[in-house]
Amino acid sequence: MQTNKIPATIVTGFLGSGKTTLLRHILDNANGRRIAVIVNEFGELGIDGEILKGCGIGCDDAGEPTGQLYELANGCLCCTVQEEFYPVMEKLLERRDQIDHVLIETSGLALPKPLVQAFHWPSIRNAFTVDAVVTVVDGPAAAAGQFAANPVAVDAQRRADPNLDHESPLHELFEDQLGSADLVILNKTDLMDDAQRAQVEALVRPEIPAEVKIVPAQGGRIDVGLLLGLNRASEDTIHLRVDHHGDGDDPDHHHDEFDSVVVEVGDVDRDRLVAALGKLVQSHTIYRIKGFVALPGKPMRLVVHGVGQRFDSYFDRAWRADEARRTRVVLIGQELDHATLQAALDTELGTSARA
Repeated sequence: MQTNKIPATIVTGFLGSGKTTLLRHILDNANGRRIAVIVNEFGELGIDGEILKGCGIGCDDAGEPTGQLYELANGCLCCTVQEEFYPVMEKLLERRDQIDHVLIETSGLALPKPLVQAFHWPSIRNAFTVDAVVTVVDGPAAAAGQFAANPVAVDAQRRADPNLDHESPLHELFEDQLGSADLVILNKTDLMDDAQRAQVEALVRPEIPAEVKIVPAQGGRIDVGLLLGLNRASEDTIHLRVDHHGDGDDPDHHHDEFDSVVVEVGDVDRDRLVAALGKLVQSHTIYRIKGFVALPGKPMRLVVHGVGQRFDSYFDRAWRADEARRTRVVLIGQELDHATLQAALDTELGTSARA
C-alpha cells in the first residue's frame, strides 16, 4: 500500500509561453513514471484517441471517451479539468496506487497561488503535495516587454473567461506567476541573443526568491530530472509569497488553520447562488466551498464545488422523501463569522431565496 504523498507539479505561464509543449515533452520522456496530467482541454496536448487504452471510468461501453480521466498507452493518465479540479483530484485519489506524479497545467491567466492553497483541503492534503510550481516565461516576448508573444490573444482570452481577473494589468499577473514559482523556465532561448537573455533574467530575478533557479530551454525541452522531484511542498510556504491579489507576506497567516461555516437557503437558482458565493469569496477569506443545492422544480440534488472564483456543479442523486429540500453550503477559510456570511448571502440572493 502506498503511504507517501503523491507529488504534484503545477505548470503556469502566459498563453503561448510553451506550457503545453513542456507537458508533452515530460510525457514523452516519462521513463516509466506513471504520470497523471491535468489540463484545461484534452486535445491541447495533441494526444490521439487511438493511444487511449484501458479506458475504465473514462469511456462508455463502446470505448468512446466520456469522462475526465483517460489512460494513455505509456501508462500515464490524462484528465480534463476546466472548472472541476476537486472531482478530478478525487478520481485520481481512487487510483493513487497507479500514479507516481501529477502534472497540472493552469489556464494561461490563472493565478497559481489559489491552486496551491487548494492542496490544504484535507482529502487532498493527506494524499498529495505540491512538488513545485514551475513558471514558463516566453523569453522573446518578455524581452519585447509584452510578457506574451500575442498580447491581443492573451487579452481576448481574459475577456472571454468570466472566472479570470479582468482588471489587473498583465504585468501584475506576470509578477504573481513568478512570485509563486519554485522554478522558472526561460523558454525559447534559441530565439534570443545573449543581451536579450540577460535583459529578461534581470526582469525576472527581482520577482522570485533568491533560491529559485532560472533554467533556459528551447521548445520546452529540458531534462525531466530538473523538473520533477524538487520536493518543495509549496503548499506549506505559499502564504509567504507576495502577490497582488492575496494576503501578501504576512508570516502569521497560516493556511492550515481553518474556520468552517455552514450557510443555508431554500430553493435557489444555480447561477444566482454561484454569483452570490463569488461575491462572498471576494469580500472574505474563503478558500473552499462545497455544498448541496435545491433547485426550483428539480427532483435531483445539485452538488457545488468552489475554489477561488471557479465553481463546478453536477447532480448526484434525487432528493429523498424523508429529507428536507434545503441548500446547505460549507465555507472553509479564515476568520469567518456565520452570522455575517449568512446575512451577506441572504442579501445577495434576496428574501425570496429563503425557505
